[in-house]
Formats: sequence, structure tokens, C-alpha cells
Amino acid sequence: MQLDVVSDVVCPWCYIGKKRLDTALEMRGQDGITLLHRPFQLDASIPAEGVDRKAYMEKKFGPDRARNLGNTIREAGEAAGITFNFDRIERSPNTLDCHRLIRWAGTAGVQGRMVDTLFRRYFVDGEDVGRHDVLVDAADEVGMDTAIVGDLLSRDADKELVRREDALAREMGIQGVPTFVINSQWIMVGAQEPETLIRMFDKLIAKERAEAEEKADA
Repeated sequence: MQLDVVSDVVCPWCYIGKKRLDTALEMRGQDGITLLHRPFQLDASIPAEGVDRKAYMEKKFGPDRARNLGNTIREAGEAAGITFNFDRIERSPNTLDCHRLIRWAGTAGVQGRMVDTLFRRYFVDGEDVGRHDVLVDAADEVGMDTAIVGDLLSRDADKELVRREDALAREMGIQGVPTFVINSQWIMVGAQEPETLIRMFDKLIAKERAEAEEKADA
């Protein structure tokens, strides 16, 4: 079963969804599941240097709603084992380079660790993950070759590939994240509870096996 997780590193519910997915896979095991993380930019219009986060959030949601959203997310985060430190975050970044780095981490076999690292650095440590020096340091943290990563970031490597993947997600009807896409056919939207994910995985894997047995017997 192919599981594609479509998310953005500045989406707090995506961080919660990742934690819940990790819990589900720990409870169930990853047997029969191939996992890939796919890009989705919540706001590709943000300039490369990022923008002031407080002003951005207040403009997008209004001061009161932005504050209430933060409280709700903190509660859900604590239940998932995340301590959100929104007060530490000064910049809302453009996440294109984050998604490029996640893509390269996949070829290095550390994609899941990279996603976790970027989530933590942004939401817990309050780092500006739009900065190349922060991304190179994140690459070093997960054991990637920092010289190669730095060189790739300095060029336009894979920018169009990431943009095309983002566009493909929208063509599939994905409008919000996190979204779980199973075998390019079934879609689950939102930060699902671990038990819900396990039931869905087992149901679909059983369905695939039954179909394979029917074909073998035909």
C-alpha cells in the first residue's frame, strides 16, 4: 500500500497529524505500507525572505481568531506530545525550499526524520525555516551531506518539480492539509486519530490482498 502524506511544514495540524501517524505505525507496524511525504504550500505568495508572522496571522484571521486558534492547537498538540511555542516564531516563511529539502531527504532515506526536524525547528524552537543556513543545519542534524544540500539550495534544483507536485495535489481536489492519499485512490483529510488510521490501513490492505487472491484464482 502506497501512503502519500500531503502537508506543509508551517501547518500545525500537519505536525499533529504526523505525530498521530507515527503513533499509528508504532502501534500497528509499517508492514505493507510504503510512506512518502508530498509538498503542499499553504501560501506560495509569501516572498522568499518571509514575512512578520504576527502581522501575517492577524491579517489572515484577525487578532481574536488567531489567538483562539493558537489555544485550540496547543491543547491538541499537548495530547500528541508537542509543545507549540508560537510566541517564539517571528517569521512566516515561504516553504518551497523546505519541500525541496524534504524531497532530497527522501533519496537519502531520512525523509520522515527531516519532516519531524523541520516541524520541531519551526513550531518548538521558533527558527526561520525559510533560511538556507537553518535548512543546511537541519540537513546536518539528520545526517545528510551539507555541502551537497547547500549547493542545491543555492540553485533552482527541483523547484519546478515541487511546484508540479503541489499543483497535482490541487488537481486531485486537495484543498487543505494534512491529507493522506492511499494508492492514489482513497483520500483521508485532517489530523486523524491513530486508531482511525489503523482501521483504514488494515481495511484497505485486506481489500488489496483479497483482490490479488481473486486474480490468482481466476
